[in-house]
Amino acid sequence: MNANLFEPTPTERYRGIGDYALLSDCHSTALVSCEGSIDWACLRRMDQESTFARILDHDRGGYFSIRPTQPIIERSRRYLPQTMVLETTLTTESGTITITDAFAMHTGGAIEPRGELLRRVDGVTGTVEVEIVVEPKFDFGEVAPWLRVGDDGRVTAIGSDDALVMHADVEWGIDRVESRLLARQAVREGESINVVAVAQAAHRVDPSAADADCVKTHLDETIEWWRTWSKATTVEGPHADLVERSALVLKSLNCALTGAIIAAPTTSLPEIIGGTSNWDYRYCWVRDATLALQALSIVGHDEMASGFRDFIMRSAAGHGAELQIMYSIFGERRIPELELDLEGWRGSRPVRIGNEAARQVQIDVYGHLLDAAHLWQAHADSGIDPDEWRFLASVVERAIAHRELPDAGIWELRGDPRHYLHSKLMVWVALDCGISLVENYDVDGVDLDHWKTVRDEVRTAIETSGLDPTGTHFVQHVGATTVDASLLKLALMRFVEPDDPRMVATVEAIRRELSCGPDGFIRRFATDSDADADEEGVFLLCTFWLVEVLAMQGHQDEATDLFERVIATGNDLGLFAEQFDVGRGEMVGNFPQAFTHLGLIAADARLRSLWQS
Repeated sequence: MNANLFEPTPTERYRGIGDYALLSDCHSTALVSCEGSIDWACLRRMDQESTFARILDHDRGGYFSIRPTQPIIERSRRYLPQTMVLETTLTTESGTITITDAFAMHTGGAIEPRGELLRRVDGVTGTVEVEIVVEPKFDFGEVAPWLRVGDDGRVTAIGSDDALVMHADVEWGIDRVESRLLARQAVREGESINVVAVAQAAHRVDPSAADADCVKTHLDETIEWWRTWSKATTVEGPHADLVERSALVLKSLNCALTGAIIAAPTTSLPEIIGGTSNWDYRYCWVRDATLALQALSIVGHDEMASGFRDFIMRSAAGHGAELQIMYSIFGERRIPELELDLEGWRGSRPVRIGNEAARQVQIDVYGHLLDAAHLWQAHADSGIDPDEWRFLASVVERAIAHRELPDAGIWELRGDPRHYLHSKLMVWVALDCGISLVENYDVDGVDLDHWKTVRDEVRTAIETSGLDPTGTHFVQHVGATTVDASLLKLALMRFVEPDDPRMVATVEAIRRELSCGPDGFIRRFATDSDADADEEGVFLLCTFWLVEVLAMQGHQDEATDLFERVIATGNDLGLFAEQFDVGRGEMVGNFPQAFTHLGLIAADARLRSLWQS
C-alpha cells in the first residue's frame, strides 16, 4: 500500500489566499486566517524576516493560533468599521467567542510604532475552552527559538538576533520538542483573555515591553487612531464601504516612518498554483507607490504624497541618475534575491525573498514619478522647492536619455529587453508633466523647447512603430503582433482619446486575445509573451483598467456590469489578491495587493463621475 495514500494534499494543508485578513501598524504586517491563526507575520519590519510563515511552509513556517478546542460549527469575521482591527467570531456547541486582533497604534499620531501585536478573546455566550499555540520560527522558518517563561509569566523567544516577548492572562506550557508555547483556558460569557506579543532584537530583549494588562486600552486607542484617519476619507455611492476598505489597505501598506508604500505584504504567493512565478512584493516600487498615492488622493487622502516625495528623493540621493525602480521601505537599494528551502504555498516553489527586478531597466518609472508630482505640490505653500525641482528636472532628463532603450516593461519580464509601448508612453508622460510644471510654476534651468521637441518625437514613434502591420491597433512592443493590457493606459493617460479608432480597435483586440472565462476578465499579455501566460490567472488591475476605458468610450452599462463581476472576486472582508484563477474560482498572487485596491478605487471613481455627468 502507498504510505502516502492518506497524507493530506497541498490543497488540504494550505488555506486559500482569500481566507486571510491583513493586520498592520504601518510598519509591521500579519495575515490572520478565518479561524484565528496568524500564519504570516513580519513583526520587526514588513520587508524583513518573518516570525510566522506557515502560509509558505505548513510544517516549518511557524504560526500563532487561538481557537476553540471543540469543533467550530459557525464562524464569521469583520473589520470594525473604519479600522484595520479584526474581529473573528467562532461558535461551538458550548458557546461563542470573539477574537479581536490588531497591531497597536498611538492615538497621539506618533510615527514610531508601538510594536505590539494585540490579541483579545471575549466570551460571548456559554463557556468555550480555548487553545493558544504560539510557534515562532524566526528568519522564514530557519530558527526554532529558545523559549523561556519568567517568574512573572512573561515569555521570551530568542534565536539569532530575533526575539519575541509575550505576556498573557494564561499559564503557559512549553513543548520543547516542537519549540512552541501552549495554553488552554475556559472562557465564560463576559470573561476575556488578553495576549500581547512584541518583536525585538535578541541583544536588547526587554520582557517588560509586553504587558497584557494594557491590551484593552491599546485596542481602544488603535480603533480611535484608524477612525480618525478614516474621517478624512471622502467617498459615496453604492460601493463606498468597499472603496473605503481599499483606502485602508493602501494606508496599511505605507511605512509611516519613511513614506514608502509596499506592493503587498507577502512573498511567493504564486501567480500560477504549483508554478515558479513566485515573487517577493514587500518592497516599494515607484510605479505602484505613485499609483497608490493617486488613488488615495481620489478619496481625500493626499497627505501621504509629501512623505513619499521625501522618501524617493532621499533614496535616489536627490538626482534622477540614482533613481531605480524599487527600494526597501527604508530606501536600501540592494535587494538580493534568494531562494529558501520551504515547501511553498500548496507546493508552489521556489519561495523567494528579495527581488532582482530592482536592477532592471524600466523606463516607465520616470513618467509615473512625474505624473504624481502634482499631488505633493497641492500641499506646497508656494512654488516648487529648488531641490525638488532639480530632482524632477533630472528625472525628465533621464527619461530623455533612456527613451530609445529597450527595457523589461511594466510586467518585469525576465527575457530579452524590448521596446514596450507602455514604457514609451510613460516617457511621453514624463515629458508632458515636466513641461506642465515649467509652464505652471516659476521654475527654470531647463531647455523647454528641447523637451517639447522630444515629447513630439516620442509621440510620433509610438504612433508609427507601435501599431500592428495593418495600422489598425496598438501592440505590446515594437515589432509585435500581440496586445498587452497596459495599452489601456494610452486612453487613461489621455495620449489618445478613448474613441480614437485605433484605441477602439485596441480594446477590441485586448478583449479578444486576453479575455479569460465568461466574465470578461483579462490577463496581462498574450501567450507568446511569456511561457506561463496561458496558465496565469486574470490580472485584476488590468480588468479595472478595462472598466475605466469602456466607461470612457460610452459603454457605461457594460463597464458597470464588469466592475460588479470583478469586485465579486474579493473575499468577505473586501480584500483582493493580485490575480484570480478563473478555473478554480480563487485568488492567486500576493495578498492583499496594492495594484488591485488602487485599481478598484480609480474604476469606482470613473464610473461615478460618468454616471453623474
